[in-house]
Amino acid sequence: MNKSLLYLIIFTLVLTSCKKEQDPFQVSKQHIGLLTDSTQVKDLEALFVNDSIVNYIKGDEFIENKSDIEVFEKGGKKLLILSPKQVLDSTSTIGSVQIIDSRFKTDKNISTLSTFKDIQDNYTVSRINNLINSIVISVDEINASFTIDKKELPANLRFDMNLKIEKSQIPDTAKIKYFFVHWN
Repeated sequence: MNKSLLYLIIFTLVLTSCKKEQDPFQVSKQHIGLLTDSTQVKDLEALFVNDSIVNYIKGDEFIENKSDIEVFEKGGKKLLILSPKQVLDSTSTIGSVQIIDSRFKTDKNISTLSTFKDIQDNYTVSRINNLINSIVISVDEINASFTIDKKELPANLRFDMNLKIEKSQIPDTAKIKYFFVHWN
């Protein structure tokens, strides 16, 4: 009886000590690395201890009351741009994250190095928005929006913002410029 209890305790200790470490570049619906949809602005310094955080305090006359927070590696490479839900509130959570660095990948290996074909092969495209210089591909399943520069599109699709762009019109090779994950 004592041996089986000892084995059970050892087995439990082994299981609890084999805790999987969070990938700092994994992107999902609720988290990006260690950053989650419930992370507060005041906790960013602790999460990005090896990186540099730049918080610009801007006037709200042109930017609709937003104050972005940029995260850089110590070497100066930009990783992320965070937009808090509430400006100048350290208890505010993050509303959206713009992913710049190509090391950040979804669980289906979509990154800024991916193409429209990669998105379409792995996710259901919810919407396509036609903007001035880009199109935005929305994927509701992971709360993400992928931006593709209009230079990647055929010439007849680049200049008319009123044109409804269909998936079939976007070249498979169109590259992602950057993408966002939105948390509401």
